Amino acid sequence: MKTLSTTKLSLAAARRLSIRTQGIDGHWKLAQGKEGAAQIVERLGYVQIDTISVIERAHDHIIQTRLPGYTRDMLGELLASDRRVFEYWTHAAAYVPMQDFRYYAARMATAHKWKRDAAWRKDNKKMVRHVLARIRAEGALASADFEHETGQRGTWWNRKPAKIALEVLFNSGELMVSARRGFQRVYDLRERVLPAHIDTRLPSKEEVALFYARRALTTLGLATTAQVRKVYQNHGAEKALHTLLETGQIAPVQIENLSGTYYALPEILNACPRRLANHLHLLSPFDNLTIDRDRLQALFDFHYRIECYTPAAKRQYGYFTLPMLWNGDFVGRLDPKADRKNKTLIVRHLALEPGFDSYDAFIPLLVQALKRFALFNACQDIRLEKTTPHKIKATLTRALKTIS
Repeated sequence: MKTLSTTKLSLAAARRLSIRTQGIDGHWKLAQGKEGAAQIVERLGYVQIDTISVIERAHDHIIQTRLPGYTRDMLGELLASDRRVFEYWTHAAAYVPMQDFRYYAARMATAHKWKRDAAWRKDNKKMVRHVLARIRAEGALASADFEHETGQRGTWWNRKPAKIALEVLFNSGELMVSARRGFQRVYDLRERVLPAHIDTRLPSKEEVALFYARRALTTLGLATTAQVRKVYQNHGAEKALHTLLETGQIAPVQIENLSGTYYALPEILNACPRRLANHLHLLSPFDNLTIDRDRLQALFDFHYRIECYTPAAKRQYGYFTLPMLWNGDFVGRLDPKADRKNKTLIVRHLALEPGFDSYDAFIPLLVQALKRFALFNACQDIRLEKTTPHKIKATLTRALKTIS
């Protein structure tokens, strides 16, 4: 096969292509219910897990964005009962498709050499054996099941030794997450979690790098070498992309007004949409489209940072703002809080980008998006506290009162 010629894309087309491959524009034909949730994880390649619960957690939010009617129990069943997904590391902790297990198993096989894990295992062999023995004898256990045991507190983030042992064994794949108890991981032996039909043959480093490179391009649509490397911590990304390029499996792409070379699969380039439907999404900070902040700024000219770890007095937009995507552009951010006791979604701050003035077309869609998001968070009412610019607060407040 010959190297494909460079494709030139307008910035608007590149944005549409990226949104389409993320499944945000409604183009994906998904099954209803739990099967649709499984299809999303399998098409995205991963769904990031996060602990922040000021609204529904990130992994549930990411799926709900693409699957109206999604409920959190669906992902729990896909993990604990159906074994369609499992937990492991991509660039962060994530739910990943069970069908991809062998490529993660290759990473698990190297965990004994990870500097921190190796050092801790060497100094805590007895604890590792003890944790494994208890799970082998008693079945799946969580960290809380070891709380009655005494022992010195560990120096690893000041966690108790049994919890560290569970995480070290999880990293190496000797234990897998069997289920979640509340939000706490429940661990079991790998052979009791992994379905019998799953391919466990270890691929070579080159095969792993190629797999992750194709995975990244399938879901990002187009990406630079650095962006492909970042998604799955794919240290072999450069060589893999070179191989894919030389064999004609990917094409180089030049995007209008952007420097550097992007890469894309030909079948994705050929399916680049000419327009997007009129829609508005409140995206998770950890959504697959928004998580790479540098890519988000380069491709969408949207500077976004999460401020939950910033002191309150120094926050510009709010504690946990959600980027707002409207018809291919990021037009602002919204800082919500689900007051579950009073079943009220509180919009603490709605901030639109400087220069935005398409209020007549935007506000009706925003009202509907807020209604959907309130229901997803088990809220019946919506309360707006602050807007930037301030002049839209009264109009939006009146519009929200019409929600039935």
